[in-house]
Amino acid sequence: MSGSPLRIGYCLSLTGPLASNGKTARLAHEIWERDVNRKGGLLGRTVQMLCIDDQTNPTLVPEIYRRLLDDEKVDLVIGGYSDNSVAPAMPLIVERRRFFVALMALAVNASLHYPNYFVMIPTGPHPTDALTEGFFDLAASQSPKPKSMAILAVDAPFLKGPVAGAKVHASRHGFQIVSDARYPLATTDFSPIIRELQAINPDILFLSSYLNDSAGLLKAISAVGLEPKIVGGSMIGPQNGSIKAELGPLLNGIVNYEYWLPVPKMMFPGIAEVISEYQLRAEAAGADPLGYYVAPQAYAQMQVLEQAIAGTGSLDDEKLGQFTRDQLFKTILGDVKFGEGGGWSEPRVLQVQYQNIDSNDLAQFKGVRTQVVVSPSNLASGTLIYPYSKAKRHI
Repeated sequence: MSGSPLRIGYCLSLTGPLASNGKTARLAHEIWERDVNRKGGLLGRTVQMLCIDDQTNPTLVPEIYRRLLDDEKVDLVIGGYSDNSVAPAMPLIVERRRFFVALMALAVNASLHYPNYFVMIPTGPHPTDALTEGFFDLAASQSPKPKSMAILAVDAPFLKGPVAGAKVHASRHGFQIVSDARYPLATTDFSPIIRELQAINPDILFLSSYLNDSAGLLKAISAVGLEPKIVGGSMIGPQNGSIKAELGPLLNGIVNYEYWLPVPKMMFPGIAEVISEYQLRAEAAGADPLGYYVAPQAYAQMQVLEQAIAGTGSLDDEKLGQFTRDQLFKTILGDVKFGEGGGWSEPRVLQVQYQNIDSNDLAQFKGVRTQVVVSPSNLASGTLIYPYSKAKRHI
């Protein structure tokens, strides 16, 4: 390799409420950076990734990307984790007409229709609906069918989409929404909110939350003794290894989305090696000890960029964008094809029910006995235990 490094700039939330997932993405990117440089880099140049902490503060993001492009003069930019890190970057990305592959964000391109935007969240062309479609289809298929539904969500940008999708699915299945509440991200005591829901006694409790509040909500549900027929939906938290270990058996019965788990049908070429390397380095990096939720997407994000550069032999943003719109990418998440709005052409969101958890030992989450894929049927590893009152006691 010769010449100046090929520099890729971006931001992640390495501090603040989303730091655990941000550090997970950063570690996966570092593993890819090592791997691609071992293969000779890109275009004969050593790859160097420049990551800036946005502190889970969306107001910092526009200046970070201006700095990356104008001061650091990076060759390429990519998008980070969550709407907080991606949406505020979009006006500058569109203005400069940059090629932009984001890690995870939900529907940030829905109104912009920017052709050179792509995202690794596997929610397909209709992301706000796809994230929770499986959850509500599972609920509707039960006998007797649930009738009433409560929505409880953190007041945050990323989770407005899932709530909108939940309302669409409620209407589609004829569920009556009997409560629709929000709480501030800084909330620590959820018992009063859960006691109010206990008085309503909904059949479905749809939760849309981040990491620490997911843990607080499930602890409060257990302490108060609330027992809807099905609980979960759009929680960012149960996917994280640290939250899994913190909650342990309190997760039993919860149904929630995932993007990848080590079930036999999802062991695509290369992913076992990446996860193994990731887990060896996770503790030292302060990242999620398992990495199942963010690490595969982050590594595959960089594989898309790598293949686009190799396929075009160029760093030209328009050429990279056109190539990415047209091509099928081979990644550790299997084949990825982008479609409408820059999302995956087909959704592949898992619904997982936590079962058989008997302690807070993280080791039990490294397999799939405690994390059962119950939807979609072509990737399922087990069946739903219903209702929640039965599932949470099933060991």
